Amino acid sequence: MIKKKAKLLFKNNYFDILEEGDYVLCAVSGKEILLKDLNYWNVDLQEAYFSAKEANEKFVSLKK
Repeated sequence: MIKKKAKLLFKNNYFDILEEGDYVLCAVSGKEILLKDLNYWNVDLQEAYFSAKEANEKFVSLKK
């Protein structure tokens, strides 16, 4: 099975799918995130995060 990267538009409590796909990449770790498992993202930066750990790493790096 070939997986395809999706393109999303992140909103405050949901996301719109601009291009169908199976996953997106974490902006911090580069890990694949299946759309069904996507829970963390930044609306302003339009970035997805694999987990709360990566989301927090990004948040901390922005405060520097």
